Amino acid sequence: MLTCVTALLLLALVLALAWWGCGTRRARTPGPLPPGPTPLPLLGNLLQLESGRLDRALMELSGRWGPVFTVWLGPRPAVVLCSYAALRDALVLQADTFSGRGAMAVFERFTRRNGILFSNGQRWRTLRNFTLGALKEFGVGTRTIEERVLEEAVCLLDEFQATAGAPLNPRQLLDNAVANVICSVVFGHRYGYTDPEFRRLLDLFHDNFRIMSSRWGEIYNIFPSLLDWIPGPHHRIFGNFTELRVFISEQIQRHRQTRQPEVARDFIDCFLAQMDKEQQDPESHFQRETLVMTTHNLFFGGTETTSTTLRYGLLILVKYPEVAAKVQAELDAVVGRAHAPRLEDRARLPYTNAVLHEIQRFISVLPLGLPRALTRDAHLHGHFLPKSTFVIPLLASSHRDPTQFKDPDCFNPTNFLDDKGEFQSNDAFMPFALGMRLEGEDRPGLSQVHGREEGEGLTVLLHPQESGCAWAQAWRARRSSSSLPPSCKGSTCSLWGARPISTSPRSALAWATCPQYSSSAWWPAEACPPPHTLNKSP
Repeated sequence: MLTCVTALLLLALVLALAWWGCGTRRARTPGPLPPGPTPLPLLGNLLQLESGRLDRALMELSGRWGPVFTVWLGPRPAVVLCSYAALRDALVLQADTFSGRGAMAVFERFTRRNGILFSNGQRWRTLRNFTLGALKEFGVGTRTIEERVLEEAVCLLDEFQATAGAPLNPRQLLDNAVANVICSVVFGHRYGYTDPEFRRLLDLFHDNFRIMSSRWGEIYNIFPSLLDWIPGPHHRIFGNFTELRVFISEQIQRHRQTRQPEVARDFIDCFLAQMDKEQQDPESHFQRETLVMTTHNLFFGGTETTSTTLRYGLLILVKYPEVAAKVQAELDAVVGRAHAPRLEDRARLPYTNAVLHEIQRFISVLPLGLPRALTRDAHLHGHFLPKSTFVIPLLASSHRDPTQFKDPDCFNPTNFLDDKGEFQSNDAFMPFALGMRLEGEDRPGLSQVHGREEGEGLTVLLHPQESGCAWAQAWRARRSSSSLPPSCKGSTCSLWGARPISTSPRSALAWATCPQYSSSAWWPAEACPPPHTLNKSP
C-alpha cells in the first residue's frame, strides 16, 4: 500500500513539475504566436496529432487555422508552415532567418549540436561549405558519381535476377545499393551485400529510424527528462548511436593509419587533411568528434530516404503498369537497349523525368522535413515570429497544394509535363527542403548523390535489356572480381522481363514499408487510377 501511495505521489510531483515547466515556457514566449487549436495542460495538442499520420493531421488543422498556425507539442509551441506560399515566403524569401536548426531532444543528446545536420551558426556554415567542396572533389555533381551509381546498379540488377521471378522484399537489396554509393564517397570503398560489418551498420540505422518514428520516439522528443527515467525501447536509440560512433571511429582510425597526406581518397581523408591544417587553431571547427558526427549525418541524411523512394517507386510502377510501359518505350526509343540510361539523356526523356519527379512528389518521403529555428525576429503572412521560434516546414503540404498540382492526391506524371509533352519543373516540388538549410533547386552536395541514385536507379531497373545485357557486361569487366560482392554475378539483368517482384497487391504491399512514418506502409485506399492522359503514346 505504501509503495502504491509513494508511486502516486511521485507521479503527482512529476505532473506538477511538468505543468510548472509548461507555464514558465509559455510565459517566456515573447509576444503572441500565430493562432491554432487550444492546447491541453501538459499535453498540448498531442491528442489531435495522430501518430503515424502527423502530416495529414496538420494539413487538416491548416484547413481551419490557415497556412501559418501554432500547435503545442506538449509544453513546446511549434509554428507550422502549411502551403507552398508559406514555405516559399519563409524558406526562400527569408532563407537566412529560417536557416537555424530546431532542437530535437533525441539528436541533441547524441550530436550535442555537432555535425552538418544539427549544428547552427558559424559552425554549420563552415561545415556545410567544406562538405559541399569535399563531396564535389570526389565526384558529386560530376560523371564520377554517375559511374559509381551505374556500377552499383549492375550488382543490384544481378541480385534481382537471382530471384528467378519469385516474390521478394527488395528493401534490403535497395538499402545495400544506396548505402554502398555513400560508402564509396565517404569511406572510399564499397561492401559485399552479405558483409557482416555492412549489415550491422544498416541494421543500426534501421532500428533507430523505426524507434524514432514510433510513439516512444515522439514522446521522448517532447518529454526527454521524464523518459530518461522510464524503461522502454527508446533507450536502445542511444545504444545504437554509441555503436555507430564506434564503427565510424574505427573507420577514421584506419584512415589515419593508411592515408597519404598528399592524396585524399575519400571524404574522411579530406576532413583529416583539414584537421591537420587547423590543428593549431583553438577555434577550429574541424575536430575528430565533428568528423564522426558529420559522417553519421551523411548516412542518416540519405540512406533511408533514398532507399524508401526507390522502394515506393517500384510499388507505384507495379500498381500502374501502363506508366512503366511508357517509360520503357521512351527509354527504348531514346537510349536503346545496348546502353545504360545516363544523366545526359534526361533532357531527351521528358516522360521518364516527369515520372521520377511525380514519384517523389506523391510519396513526400520527408513530409515534415527537419525542424527549423529562427535566427532573428521575423514577420510571415501577417504574423510576428520571435527569434528562436521552433518551426515545422510541412513539405508535403506543398506537394498536395491544389493551386500547384492537378489532382494532387492522385499519381499523375502530367503534373511535370507541358501541353507539348515536354518536361516542366515546378517550384512547389521540394522533396527534401528549400532555402539554405539543405538543397536548393540544383540540389548540391550529397543530395545530388541521392538524386542520381533515385533517378538513375529507377531508370536502370526499368530499362529492359537484350539478353546478355551488353552494357552491364561491360561494367562487370571493368571491375576486378574481388571488389564485387560474391553474389554480383550473372549474364542477364532484365528486371521487368523476369518479373521478380510479384504484382499481387498483397505481396506488393507487404514490402512497401516506410519507417519514417510508422511500422506499416501508408498507401491510400482511395488512390486514384492514372488519368486517361497516361494512356497516350509517348
